[in-house]
Amino acid sequence: MNETAHSSTLPAQATAARDRSRFWSFLCAVLFVPAALAAGVLALASERASRCLTYGEQCAPGLPDWLFPWGVGLGAVACVIALAAPVAQVRQVALAAQVLAECAALLVILSHA
Repeated sequence: MNETAHSSTLPAQATAARDRSRFWSFLCAVLFVPAALAAGVLALASERASRCLTYGEQCAPGLPDWLFPWGVGLGAVACVIALAAPVAQVRQVALAAQVLAECAALLVILSHA
């Protein structure tokens, strides 16, 4: 009976040891700010964006502006869920949602280039 109880806990412990979703979620959250700054610099370095900023010409709308705060907000909520959830599958889904939301926010910045 002890062998059965001991062998049933081994896969759960091995899965918990291999699950690095909390680390990746924290790393994605930390690296989002430099990525947003780099995307902003790239957007401002384009000819269209600099002409729009300087002369008010060639100002074409990018993606909707409401998408950026929603992406950042959803990414922050998903990050908190990924860091706090006790179940590995929930953390992995939250990490995927966080990465997608942060990518959407970065795409809004790049769409104005």
